[in-house]
Amino acid sequence: MSDGMPIYLDYNATTPIDPRVLDAMMPFLTSAYGNPASKSHAFGWQAEAAVETAREQLADLIGASTREIVWTAGATESNNLALRGAAEMYRDRGQHIITCRTEHRAVLDPCQHLAEAGWLLTVLDVDPTGRLDPQQVADAITDQTVLVSVMAANNEVGTLHPIAEIGAVCKARGVLLHCDATQAVGKVPIDVQTMGIDLLSASGHKIYGPKGVGCLYVRRRDPRVRLCCQIHGGQHERGLRSGTLNVPGIVGFGQAAAICREEMPDEAVRLAKLRDRLHHGILDGLDDVYLNGHPTERLPNTLNLSFAYVEGEALMMRLRALAVSSGSACTSESREPSHVLTAMGVDETRINSSLRITLGRYTTAEEIDRAVDEIVRGVTQLRELSPLYELARKTQGHAASRET
Repeated sequence: MSDGMPIYLDYNATTPIDPRVLDAMMPFLTSAYGNPASKSHAFGWQAEAAVETAREQLADLIGASTREIVWTAGATESNNLALRGAAEMYRDRGQHIITCRTEHRAVLDPCQHLAEAGWLLTVLDVDPTGRLDPQQVADAITDQTVLVSVMAANNEVGTLHPIAEIGAVCKARGVLLHCDATQAVGKVPIDVQTMGIDLLSASGHKIYGPKGVGCLYVRRRDPRVRLCCQIHGGQHERGLRSGTLNVPGIVGFGQAAAICREEMPDEAVRLAKLRDRLHHGILDGLDDVYLNGHPTERLPNTLNLSFAYVEGEALMMRLRALAVSSGSACTSESREPSHVLTAMGVDETRINSSLRITLGRYTTAEEIDRAVDEIVRGVTQLRELSPLYELARKTQGHAASRET
């Protein structure tokens, strides 16, 4: 902790702004305050040039062209524009959408809205690691299917879906693929061309950029994807998203993308080592700990664990020195068990004892070692109060004595 603050291990929720990003933004918060839609003077030209530079930086990170990047206020808006915009545009072609049970609510809720409006919605199951089989997608596609929406990486457990294989299935059947890549962009390589992605959502604040800015990649060739605008009022962003652009936010998002493109290969290796150090340290100090998510096909920074005989909220109370997330709720406002872990077949007891620990650019080995100590101490203290844990130890002890 610094200045009384806990060790931050909740990077999948949000990231701090990188100082290099803030430096790039500052002129556009002060002296370079023009509107990029102002075409008749230097203030507008300066802002427009900065926006286009950022557009190139985002495009370079995901293998797109600059004309395929549409600015939004965040990934939730991008998801809504992709799903509802495609549904409205291609309604005459069919009225069937396919998605997955472990998607973020920013995808599931718009899909449910479309279902209530008369669209046929198929929500596919995942395996116990949280992964979707491309064959399931192939089997679910019909001649009425317009769009498949599958996230690149899960926000709770970090599991990576086989997007390239799913993209190939969609291409073969002439169906659009939308990918909510909010958690994946900047952490693992994403290439919209090789992966066959037609629409992709991303957000600035997940990659050390500012909050309140996002983007939607919209493919222009093979096929040219068209969307119906969801926010009207000025024909900005080639008519796909009206509204004065958030120039400082866009500049920050672009700079964050450029830094990720340069540093991601080494950073991914570093974070995976720290994540595994954390995991092994916890396993060395505790028994009955379960990994939620895929053991290898997952984000390098994400660790989701369940601790048997421990109640998640009680554990969170013990871990005041750590900023982590409980897996017991989808959102801080919800008291329902995690829909992601439920879809993976994790029983409710394990769901209620789960923690999501996510590392980032400023996580150090010292912090990881301190986190191991805090978690082992907290779980041990709670288990000492648990009659179920005591009974289980006695039962296992009797079984071991009989075997010998």
